[in-house]
Amino acid sequence: MAWTKARLEHVAQTRLGGAKLIVVANREPYIHRYRDGEIEWIRPAGGLTTALDPVMRACGGVWVAHGSGDADLEVSDSKGRVGVPPDDPSYTLRRVWLTKEEEEQYYYGFANSTLWPLCHQVYCRPTFEPAHWETYRQVNEKFAEAVLEEAQGGPALVFVQDYHFALLPSLLKQARPDLIVAQFWHIPWPSAEIFNVCPWAKQIVEGMLGNDLMSFHIQSHCNNFLETVDRTVECRIDREKFSVTRNEHETQVRPHAISVDPDLAAEYLGDDWERNAARIRRKYRLGDLPILVGVDRVDYTKGIPERLNAVDRLLDQHPEWKGKFHFLQIGAPSRTHLPAYRDLNESVHQLAEQINWKHGKDRWKPVILLNEHHGPKDVTLLYRMAAGCVVTSLHDGMNLVAKEYVSARSDEQGALILSNFTGASRELTDAILVNPFDVQEVATAFHEALSMPSEEQRRRMRRMRKTVSENNIYRWAGRLLSEVGKMVDDPLEMDSDWEWNDPTSSGEFPSLSAAGRPSEGVS
Repeated sequence: MAWTKARLEHVAQTRLGGAKLIVVANREPYIHRYRDGEIEWIRPAGGLTTALDPVMRACGGVWVAHGSGDADLEVSDSKGRVGVPPDDPSYTLRRVWLTKEEEEQYYYGFANSTLWPLCHQVYCRPTFEPAHWETYRQVNEKFAEAVLEEAQGGPALVFVQDYHFALLPSLLKQARPDLIVAQFWHIPWPSAEIFNVCPWAKQIVEGMLGNDLMSFHIQSHCNNFLETVDRTVECRIDREKFSVTRNEHETQVRPHAISVDPDLAAEYLGDDWERNAARIRRKYRLGDLPILVGVDRVDYTKGIPERLNAVDRLLDQHPEWKGKFHFLQIGAPSRTHLPAYRDLNESVHQLAEQINWKHGKDRWKPVILLNEHHGPKDVTLLYRMAAGCVVTSLHDGMNLVAKEYVSARSDEQGALILSNFTGASRELTDAILVNPFDVQEVATAFHEALSMPSEEQRRRMRRMRKTVSENNIYRWAGRLLSEVGKMVDDPLEMDSDWEWNDPTSSGEFPSLSAAGRPSEGVS
């Protein structure tokens, strides 16, 4: 039986037993901002929000996140709540307000200067600043207060997202032992030797063991986590059940590969996609040439310089491709507060200019670098137009760009060039798999993608589309909910006289009169 939104709704009703679903993530799924004196709403770039928003639309509940938009406060009630999606509310967004200092030290500091490079083994040294750690701890406590307030009055399942909240599960369990807490870690988990260089490794692991379910993308990340736990804290590990017992509390550790909603691609493309594709080709002077496309944040884990060097190598070894294709890289600006990201942004621009100067001729440029956010409609359009999609992450938890590309190819054409060091490579084995550190191998993959016969494209893409369709975002969420339901004798049972008054079902949202108009400029 295929996993659909309707099936997920049924699982949520039966497994949650009427309990409130609370998702906690640093990033909010919708941002309100001022533009030209008016309020508009946008969807931020990022795989996490893109993946989880359909789940919340299906299940309802509350999403707790950092309110980052300059108009967020204006449209929220006194508790920071607002109904979303803004044009058709189906769940509640609870915004938590952070000071600039908190954001600087918790988000840019500990989360992204310590945990991010520590977990991504791409040779960027993490920093270990005590002030960052202290603010990270304080922000986790602030989010715990907001979650506990939202969970008042009855049972709840709290679904914590990612590395920003490693301490949150334990804080919640200490305050409300009856809560069911699960966490999904969207980035890799490194070996115990690597993780334990962190001065606060023990506190982080103890925080994560507050979960009833601790989930990663793939089995090897689960293995690494268990090994880290074994070397860090006193506990009992059951390697057959893949569980950890500490202080009489059991944490199950499971792999659940995240995915996408395969139906969104058709919705984004619409019926007039060919006319819009012609517009894109005119705008960027693509002509009728085939394009290879990359879609990433400008992050040192994504392998953007490596793939640009592969374009250079391809044109050196196969000059017949000069003037015959374009490599189009969408590089959304990311974490530009951090020196490593500013330096990377500058080096990517310089490298693109060098390649274009070396190989370009007349009006043709091999590399087109778009250092800006693009909305899901334009990104999906590029997927549909591309002869190939390039995903050469140096280390990644999953990478949903690969699955989005496959979802967009209802024509069963196009080639996917995919790093061996992504979670997606375990599922999409019909991609052209590469070692992203091997410039020659990536250049050869570019040549193969541009030269691949139509029938070979169809054979590969058909199988990958079947995989993505079957293992979609609703299956991921449904299996997680089902897993949680197995962990207690009476999963999330509630008293017969208690009822959660869900504002999504009664229209009791704060006024949306100032919620603004949607923007197509950001995904």
